Amino acid sequence: QVQLVESGGGLVQAGGSLRLSCAASGRTFTGYTMGWFRQAPGKEREFVAAIRWSGGSTYYAASVKGRFTISRDNAKNTVYLQMNSLKPEDTAVYYCAADSRITVPTMRAWVEYDYWGQGTQVTVSS
Repeated sequence: QVQLVESGGGLVQAGGSLRLSCAASGRTFTGYTMGWFRQAPGKEREFVAAIRWSGGSTYYAASVKGRFTISRDNAKNTVYLQMNSLKPEDTAVYYCAADSRITVPTMRAWVEYDYWGQGTQVTVSS
């Protein structure tokens, strides 16, 4: 059974940084795509970033490119989201997701991911 556990959220001032972690367990993630999504109150869940576990290719939403960095540590089975230059509009619950069947065209669609963490709150004050 795949389990994803996020941590690292919190309250930060605009311009600050946070690093989110997603600890993955339950299987080998070779061939999986790991994604970060976020959902603000009253809004749709939206794609933030993704990384291929094998090879490490990364993908970003236009709104975070240049500010956020996704990475993984194979030895720790953990995916990270380094968030710099945070803005109030980054405030949301951030979710880690995983799936083995993701293609580039489907990567940004949250419905394509089978496995999800419980989410971690990120609040950016102005």
